[in-house]
Amino acid sequence: MAKVGLIAGIGVLPVEFMRAAHILGHQVVVIGVVPDIEPALKEEADAFYSIGVAKLGKIFDTLKKEGVTELTMLGKVTKEILFKGLSFPDLKTLGVLKRLRNRKDDTIMLAIVDELEREGFSVVDQTVYLKPFMPKVGILSKREPTEEQWDDICFGFKLAKHMGGLDIGQTVVVKHKAAMAIEAIEGTDKCILRGGELGRGESVVVKTEKPNQDVRFDVPAVGLKTLQSMIDSGCNVLAVEAEKTIFVQQEEVLNMANRHNIVICAVDQAFVDRRKDQ
Repeated sequence: MAKVGLIAGIGVLPVEFMRAAHILGHQVVVIGVVPDIEPALKEEADAFYSIGVAKLGKIFDTLKKEGVTELTMLGKVTKEILFKGLSFPDLKTLGVLKRLRNRKDDTIMLAIVDELEREGFSVVDQTVYLKPFMPKVGILSKREPTEEQWDDICFGFKLAKHMGGLDIGQTVVVKHKAAMAIEAIEGTDKCILRGGELGRGESVVVKTEKPNQDVRFDVPAVGLKTLQSMIDSGCNVLAVEAEKTIFVQQEEVLNMANRHNIVICAVDQAFVDRRKDQ
């Protein structure tokens, strides 16, 4: 059985990856780099280690000891966590930090990927086992968007692409073609909570991949926590980029969305362009 390494952050996405890899006959060695990761990772992994994100040297040594040559990184390790969690970094981590031109998301992640590859690891496409979780263009919920909501979806799609191009974030919250919130250091869920509160209900959440997205890290993803943040803040539409966004816990999310009359749909650039021409 081939071994796959998984450097795991917060959320259920690492669990879905691990289970998909198991179905295909792979062993999975998991390194949990932040607190509060899903318990299933420790319970179901072929080998599990908890090593802080600031201990890159120990992470590399552990993966080599386990015979891992290919790995992926999944789960939330936001910049907020990185800034708080880099106390007492080891020498390997210090070396990476010194080479950073800035602390943008892509800069940090590319530096880590480069260091992994220097150590002889191959960092694979995050979606390699998760393609079935990436919906095609269409309305996924029972409820459909109104014309006004379609206008906000198209506006939000364009805005999210611009923000992604600046490496600021992948998620925006809009209402009446006005930006209520743009994802920054706080992450997707807090962005939704902030935007929903400012929009005072009926806001639209749009999540897209960044232009020239590196699929080795930070592929956009949504799930139950995303929807719960929308419910808590009064947002009632979620639009994701079709075939570019990983949608986990789909059955549970759609059932809950339907109970709360929330719209969920997947769109792409071609769809948005067609709407503009109508």
